[in-house]
Amino acid sequence: MRVAELLMAIFLGLLAVAFMVKSAQLDIGWVDGEGPGPGAFPFWLAAGMLLCCIWIAVRWVLRSSLPAKSTEVFMEKAALHTILVVAVALTAMVGLVHWVGMYVSISLFLLFYLRVLGKHSWALTLSIAAVAPVATFVFFEGLLTKTLPKGITEPWFEPIYRLMYG
Repeated sequence: MRVAELLMAIFLGLLAVAFMVKSAQLDIGWVDGEGPGPGAFPFWLAAGMLLCCIWIAVRWVLRSSLPAKSTEVFMEKAALHTILVVAVALTAMVGLVHWVGMYVSISLFLLFYLRVLGKHSWALTLSIAAVAPVATFVFFEGLLTKTLPKGITEPWFEPIYRLMYG
């Protein structure tokens, strides 16, 4: 567990630096009349990620966290199996985006994840699988004005766009 914690902190820290470098190729400051530049959100998110990785490494050196003190195995076989199932489900979700769009893909993934893996009730599963795509739509297309892929569901959104944009 101890070695895994440090290795993940180093790996994610390097990844954060790479994201910051790539994001800094775009404007990361405030653009007059437009708001934050296109690189601002990814840059500052990666900067926060880097600070968290540094904090984890400091706690590792000081042995002040439970994982930093642990000599247990990092991951049991059952946990690895669950991670692989989720990875396959996420890959399927991303693969479906082209055909059925982001919103249907999100809903299908949540149905699988909550009901099959989480063993939650149908009421909770269906409510989250219905609300999450709507919240995602409002956030991306309403607030950020960024269109996400819709695949064959594109015609479903035409009435919404007419209401939003006249």
